[in-house]
Amino acid sequence: MLKLARAIAVHVAAAFWAANSAAAVDLTALELRWLHGAAPVLAYAREQRLPLDVVVQPQPTPGASPLALGFVGGRCKLVLSMRGNPEAQAVLDRIEPAMMNATLELMAAHELGHCRRYLDGAWTTLPSRFVAEPPVDVPPEQREAYRQMRAVRREEGFGDLVGLAWVQAHHPQHYARLHAWLLAERSTSRRVGTHHDTLAWLRLAGSGFEVVRSSIFGAASTLWTEGLLADD
Repeated sequence: MLKLARAIAVHVAAAFWAANSAAAVDLTALELRWLHGAAPVLAYAREQRLPLDVVVQPQPTPGASPLALGFVGGRCKLVLSMRGNPEAQAVLDRIEPAMMNATLELMAAHELGHCRRYLDGAWTTLPSRFVAEPPVDVPPEQREAYRQMRAVRREEGFGDLVGLAWVQAHHPQHYARLHAWLLAERSTSRRVGTHHDTLAWLRLAGSGFEVVRSSIFGAASTLWTEGLLADD
C-alpha cells in the first residue's frame, strides 16, 4: 500500500493504453511497457466498475515499489513510481521475455486485490472467528508493530492469490511457471516472517483454484481464509 502525495501525482485517464492518450500525458517508454502489460487487468477493472485511477509519479522515486496501490477519497489509485527508480527496469529484467505480459498482469491483479479489500471495507481485518494476537514471546513494546506487520502480510497474501487467480482464468497454460516465479520471488527476495512472506498462501495455491468463474476475488478469498490458519 502506498500513501499518495497529491501534489506530486499525475492522473492518467482510464483509456490511457490507447496510443493517442498515452502520448498526450508524455509517459516514458518504461511506464508505457508496464501499462501495456497491465492493460487487460485495467480493462477488467473498468468492466467491473471499480473506482480505479492510474497515477504516474513524475518525480524521481528511488527505492519505491514500481507498482503499488493507494486509496484516496473512496477511489483506488494504481501508482507507477518508475522515474529515477532502477528497480522498475530490474523487475522486467528478472522476467522471462515469453512470460512478460502475463507476469505484468499478475502484478496488476495483485494490486487490484488490494483495491477490492479497501472497497469492501475489509482492509487489514480478519473473519470473525480469527484473532490476531502476537505470540506470548513478543515483547510488549513490539506487539503493536507485530500486529501491523501481520495485518499487512495477510493483505499481501490476498493480493498474491488474486494475481494467481487471474493467471488461472486468463493464462492457464502458464499457471505452473508463474506460480513458481512468484514463489521464488517471495522466497528469495523477502525475509521470512516479514510483510511479504506470503508462502503460507502460495503453497496452498500450488495446484490452482477449484473454481474461478467470473470473480478472481471470490476464488482468492477461499484459499486466503485457509491460509490464515497456516499463517498463525
